[in-house]
Amino acid sequence: MTDMPQNLPQNEPSNGFMRRLPLIIIAVVAVLGAIFLKDYLTFEALSDNRETLIGFRDANYLLTVLVFIAAYIVIVAFSLPGATIATLTGGFLFATFPGFLFNVTGATIGATAIFLAARWGFGEKLGAKLEGSEGIVKKIKDGIDENQWSMLFLIRLVPAVPFFMANLIPSFLEVPTRRFVISTFFGIIPGAIVYTSVGAGLGEVFERGETPNLGIIFEPFIIGPIIGLCVLAALPIAIKALRGKKGL
Repeated sequence: MTDMPQNLPQNEPSNGFMRRLPLIIIAVVAVLGAIFLKDYLTFEALSDNRETLIGFRDANYLLTVLVFIAAYIVIVAFSLPGATIATLTGGFLFATFPGFLFNVTGATIGATAIFLAARWGFGEKLGAKLEGSEGIVKKIKDGIDENQWSMLFLIRLVPAVPFFMANLIPSFLEVPTRRFVISTFFGIIPGAIVYTSVGAGLGEVFERGETPNLGIIFEPFIIGPIIGLCVLAALPIAIKALRGKKGL
């Protein structure tokens, strides 16, 4: 009789492909989106269709909220162009509040989807390899593991870290899903409030025929408090480092 375990290695390539299939789909959709949607998810498109969007919202408020959040989830989950425009649209249609809550909800669910796809595809295997490694790589991973909450909030709060990368990095480091979701939801709130409030003022911007100032987040009165939050997030890391030096 033939031993059944002898057939197992033949299934490994297929299993590996299936595990990577969600990431492959995301990559394909992202490329297609960058090619075919770049002219639709723009500030100009929002300006041209603003009256239609407002009319639909006034007639179908709850449906508009659900469709908007679903669209935001798709944009983030498939890394499509237009996340910033979506955030501005949330403010334009629903005001700063509750608009920023709709923005944060859609962004968090979309981010969680790509996080899970990346971790299922190769994050767990890469995390295991890093855990079994030695030298500087292992020290870096251990340092991140010891300060996961602080690191997760930092990569969300620092405007220089691309949102896409902030979704992928934790998938390589065996971050629990619950921790990822919580840090994402609360970590993106400051930036979401800023851009949603910009979107809430688009009515006047449209009237003047201008474009919104998306660099406002780097203005001192905005970036200052965000830097303060970054310092608070990094404080536990600094305290642990100082304690470690004293223990030497």
